Amino acid sequence: MTILLTSANSAVLKRWKELLGDAHQVDQATSIGDLRSRSAQGQFNLFLIHRSILDAKTFSEIRESAPSSKFFLLSDRPNEDEGLTFLKLGIVGYGNTYISRGRLAEAVRVISNGGVWLGQKVMQRLIGEMYARTVKQAPSDSEKKLARLTRRERAVAELVARGQSNLEIAYHLKITERTVKAHLTSIYEKTGTGSRLNLALLINQGGSA
Repeated sequence: MTILLTSANSAVLKRWKELLGDAHQVDQATSIGDLRSRSAQGQFNLFLIHRSILDAKTFSEIRESAPSSKFFLLSDRPNEDEGLTFLKLGIVGYGNTYISRGRLAEAVRVISNGGVWLGQKVMQRLIGEMYARTVKQAPSDSEKKLARLTRRERAVAELVARGQSNLEIAYHLKITERTVKAHLTSIYEKTGTGSRLNLALLINQGGSA
């Protein structure tokens, strides 16, 4: 994967590059002008962008110039409103500027495999908003996938789609958090979703009872 790191802070760029190591082909941009020109070249699969270097309007313009690329925004002070704002503009990853090596590697892996990588609070709020505004449709392929679940797995999936955390699900169903995680592993495998967000999408596309 080819990655462009973008920040006006040389220390941040150095840290990100060290965390990524030699697993990817990495280059750097230190200004908006540089980012604009590099994004238009179409040679990068993923952009890691420091939130402090751009605003929502500028991001939208850059996103349009590189429609096939993926964008991971890193903020010094990540919060739900900011994460959701940029998610709706097209980012597929949102996290802390000072993310750990392990979490950065996991985020890049998820994104490279077509997933979305978000902090827990942003993810829960996104799922909650999506559930609140979704109009249930007639049973479709989503219902066929959900029919493979046991009654308990279906209950867990429904609560995920309502934005509940593992701890909240455990309390609601009177089971342990470890059991919830085990159910989710099985649910992801049976439905082919692989993440809370994809599972929530599946449920809210028409599979919810």
